[in-house]
Amino acid sequence: MTWKTLAFNDLTLQELYDIMVLRQVVFIVEQNCPYLDADGNDQKGFHVLGYDNDGDLVAYTRLLPVGVSYIDAVSIGRVISSKKVRGQGIGQELMRISIQEIRRLFGNEKITISAQCYLIKFYESFGFKTVGESYLEDDIPHIKMKM
Repeated sequence: MTWKTLAFNDLTLQELYDIMVLRQVVFIVEQNCPYLDADGNDQKGFHVLGYDNDGDLVAYTRLLPVGVSYIDAVSIGRVISSKKVRGQGIGQELMRISIQEIRRLFGNEKITISAQCYLIKFYESFGFKTVGESYLEDDIPHIKMKM
């Protein structure tokens, strides 16, 4: 795996295209979630990209600074591992790298995520704790988690 973290303006057109395709495949097609993925926040954050040995984008997160998703915390969102690599530990590596990059870019800010409920244990393994009750986001059960 090869990893890189880039600001929006540093993404090549091909990288941006690969991100959009991966996000659409997972969030819209696989999850049968016909909601707009582009939310106007991509330009405000950093993008963690994970490429396999074939050069395919197979893992991704979006890191947003304080004040974009949450008034008091940075956020990790759009967390994706493609079907090609699921079950191989790439999701754990992606989250470790994303947390490390948050610390490098934003210091010791609090991190808040909107987690799909079925992934609570996964995020708890990194130190996240649930906050409040679950809610529907794009018709999928989510819960706020903080670290």
